[in-house]
Order: sequence, then C-alpha cells, then structure tokens
Amino acid sequence: MTSILPLKITEAVVRKRGKRLLGPVTHVIEASGFTIVMGPNGSGKTTFLRMMHGLETPRQGSLVWNIDERDARKHQAFVFQTPIIMRRTVLQNIAYPLLVGRHDKKQARETALDWIGKIGLVADRNAQVLSGGERQKLAIARALIVQPEVLFLDEPTTNLDGRSIREIEDLLREAFQNGTRIIMTTHDIGQAQRLAGDVMFLNRGQICERAPADDFFNATASEEARAFLRGDIVE
Repeated sequence: MTSILPLKITEAVVRKRGKRLLGPVTHVIEASGFTIVMGPNGSGKTTFLRMMHGLETPRQGSLVWNIDERDARKHQAFVFQTPIIMRRTVLQNIAYPLLVGRHDKKQARETALDWIGKIGLVADRNAQVLSGGERQKLAIARALIVQPEVLFLDEPTTNLDGRSIREIEDLLREAFQNGTRIIMTTHDIGQAQRLAGDVMFLNRGQICERAPADDFFNATASEEARAFLRGDIVE
C-alpha cells in the first residue's frame, strides 16, 4: 500500500468565532518517527492534532496527504484525552472498528480478544465501569486494532497513576516499533524524554521549535521552550 505520508501543511490557520487558535503553520510530517508536541495551555497543541486528523478545518492554507485525503483518513486513528467509551462490553468496544470496517465477525472477535489479553482487561466487563487507566488502554487498543499508519494521541495519560502511565507507554513503544507513526501531545516532560524521537514546541498557535529529542532537551533553541522546560510561565 502507498504510504499516506508525508503530510504537507502550508500556511494553515484555524479560527473559531473570529479567534485564531492555530497558525499560520507550515510543516511536513515525515513518514516515520515518534513526535511529541509540547507547549503551554492554549498554545494550539490539541487544535494542531485535530486539524491534521480532519476534526478541524483550516480557514486558510492547505493540508496535502501523499494519497487522496478520503483514503488517508482510513489509515489513521485518534485517541482523545477523555476517551469515548460506548455503552457496551470491553470486547464490543475494541472490536467495533473492525466490525464497522466490515471485517469477518469471528476474526474481529479473535483479534479483539488478543488485544484484551495484551492490555489485561476482561472481555465481558461493562466498559462504562472501567477506571481511567483502563479506559485509556481500551481506547488505545481500539485505535491500534485497525493497524493505523498514523496514530494521534492528545494527552493520553493525564491524571493517571504511575502504573497506568507505564502500561500505556509500553503499548505506544510497541506500536511505534511495529511501524506506526505517532504524534502525541503531553505536558509531562519526563514522559516526553522517555518517548520522543523528536519534539515540536508550540506557543500562541505557532511552531516555535522542532528538533530531535536530545537537542531539544539539552540545547533548546527558543527562549519560550527554555522557559517551559524550567517550569516558568510562558506567555
């Protein structure tokens, strides 16, 4: 299959109710990597991910995938900070994307059971009663079950305990090692240091810096990013 990447973003701007939330942004998302997107609250991180995934439409500029946009949407997935959990069992939640994609029901069930074993949940449990960490593991398994080429994650471990964070990071490392292109926002500097291959730093809706992880954390070029890493308030 032809890769959906690179994604070429040119002078893209997202506005809501007359307020500019993002842009102008010009950037190229390459075909491989584990990109961590960082920045202060309100910097445009979530809007940036949502725009790339098609959940926000730029008012100006363009986003061009390597293949037709409609086909490109079929090969990516998005995990929200607060996961959407259907009023169904764990098994039904995880198998759902395969069933929507008209996969064989038996194969969909077997694949979902494999994922359930991997994330340590109970297949017939009501998904609505899961803890925060369990819900997020379910959401990630549900995203990965379709083997997306690109996975977007928006603060997937916010307010979770250490064990849940470690388990989710292990899932993401495995997905990356298996070839999934990952773009993820986080406020957690330690998490970014553990996972990132490269870091993108946003402030006031614009990309201030993009660098390999080692360069970003050891020799940050922008003053805004240095202040953020020191724990200062970034305006």
